[in-house]
Amino acid sequence: MVKLVGLCSMAITTLFLLMGVVPLALAGGHDYGDALSKSILFFEAQRSGYLPGNQRVKWRGNSGLYDGKSNGVDLVGGYYDAGDNVKFGLPMAFTVTMMSWSIMEYGNQMGSSGELSHAMEAVKWGTDYLIKAHPQPHVLYGEVGDGNTDHYCWQRPEDMTTSRYAYRIDQNNPGSDLAGETAAAMAAASIVFHRSNPAYSRELLSHAYQLFDFADKYRGKYDSSITVAQKYYRSVSGYADELLWAAAWLYKASGNEYYLDYLGKNGDALGGTGWAMTEFGWDVKYAGVQTLVAKFLMGGKGGSHAQVFGKYQEKAESFMCSCLGKSNQNVQKTPGGLIYKQRWNNLQFVTSASFLLTVYSDYLTSARRSLHCSSGSVAPSELLAFAKSQVDYILGDNPRATSYMVGYGNNYPQQVHHRGSSIVSVKVNPSFVSCRGGYATWFSRKASDPNLLDGAIVGGPDAYDNFADHRDNYEQTEPATYNNAPLLGVLARLHGGHGGYNQLLPVEIPVATKPIAAQPKSNPVKETSFEDPVAVEQKPTSSWESNGRTYYRYSVVVTNKSGKMIKNLNLSISKLYGPVWGLTKSPNGSYGFPNWVSTLPAGKSMEFVYIHSASPADVSISSYTLA
Repeated sequence: MVKLVGLCSMAITTLFLLMGVVPLALAGGHDYGDALSKSILFFEAQRSGYLPGNQRVKWRGNSGLYDGKSNGVDLVGGYYDAGDNVKFGLPMAFTVTMMSWSIMEYGNQMGSSGELSHAMEAVKWGTDYLIKAHPQPHVLYGEVGDGNTDHYCWQRPEDMTTSRYAYRIDQNNPGSDLAGETAAAMAAASIVFHRSNPAYSRELLSHAYQLFDFADKYRGKYDSSITVAQKYYRSVSGYADELLWAAAWLYKASGNEYYLDYLGKNGDALGGTGWAMTEFGWDVKYAGVQTLVAKFLMGGKGGSHAQVFGKYQEKAESFMCSCLGKSNQNVQKTPGGLIYKQRWNNLQFVTSASFLLTVYSDYLTSARRSLHCSSGSVAPSELLAFAKSQVDYILGDNPRATSYMVGYGNNYPQQVHHRGSSIVSVKVNPSFVSCRGGYATWFSRKASDPNLLDGAIVGGPDAYDNFADHRDNYEQTEPATYNNAPLLGVLARLHGGHGGYNQLLPVEIPVATKPIAAQPKSNPVKETSFEDPVAVEQKPTSSWESNGRTYYRYSVVVTNKSGKMIKNLNLSISKLYGPVWGLTKSPNGSYGFPNWVSTLPAGKSMEFVYIHSASPADVSISSYTLA
């Protein structure tokens, strides 16, 4: 549950050659097809309700079979959002929207890998529930269960004894963000099923029309009506972005000019033309709608709104440039090159940004355009290459050599913060697991999960590429459906290629025919004295054995102890026998600030890391300028 310099390929190659192993990523690339299959499979582990006969995650059972009963409505089904047993409507709808967008753009590639039908089933499991949650035009159920009582217990979903009360929005208790996102999900999914199930597609579009009308006519934030959601999925950005997001998807699904006009007439008032974002996710949709409108414009759909849509596109391209580190306001990155937004479930922002970069790369290619950043022109291939670097990091090309997709590779999280995977399957031991008993017996158990949560993308590393594989470390080890949803499209694109079609034209969806983290015993090594204006301190943070040799990961912190700002920093590093992350190497062999840093303010520090099988390298300050 929730509470933005790619990796140097030569450095990664050096690391693995030193270790005496050849990872799949270097022996011909990551197996993106396998990663795609697993990432879709994860959604079956998140299912609530009566499980179908073709359920592939066999350790799960039926659950939540009385959801909605106390409210007089059938709310059985849908998805648990993360490692708990609550059904939150806002992130669930965003998950459906992003799965649908992934299929829309890269359905051909999914089809060629045999995963299209599974992806469409994952979407339909979500939309079947969303239809139930919308029993009247101006009524939408946005949550089943509540986080407070749910978090008090640690039970597999098949045993849960917590409250299953359902919470709703209506015209007296509005929630434009929730209704808008659900309208977007329904509209996007209607495109997915347009050919294979036209009646279902029309039903989804009908719900989308009603939900958009509800969202626009009765405006308000959903968490002011469903207050129990505030602690877990607070709508910080408000509802303006969802209104534009929903309108964009309704235009894409229906071709109705009303929604295109809505985007043109409300772009300024609702922030679509004003907000330059550095994040995209279940709460903040601006970068997503700006990308869609840019596609409309490049596809010749601007019409009388071309000038306004051009402003949307400027903001979309600002997002892309910020991710690439080529803007005046760039996203933060870890020393290993990963987009970094926050400690709690950071990978949600990485997968969503990677998706936007991927589709925009293909939009630009189709339009025969390049990206224009403040630092200059950028080829579309650079966007895709950066998105690939983010995915490769997730799959194991990182300073820890850890895959943050459960079940992929040889070194992935073993103690996932997830009730279902951490407790023995009800199919293996049907004995009831009590509310607090689950904490005593299973949550506190210092062992690998009994059930493999295949394909789950966990929260991921911190700002310095560190990660602690512990079940109680929910900020880093809890997965979420909205981590995976955008990744489906990127993995399909990387696995199957462009597909040979113009993405600015209407899309026809084909019919679906153990990690070692021992701490080195070495003492921290201090390279400069406290009297120096610039202090360098390094220490080993982890180690592992490979082919009889011990490899160390060293963290080096450079601190500005002067009273002035440091510019033009140059470091000398000798006796280094492995890769470095977090610095830029100059042609003369010295090292300087990474691309995303230009100065080091007084009293501040920066960190870089390196890996090799030797004592600490010699790190010293060559030169700098005090400003």
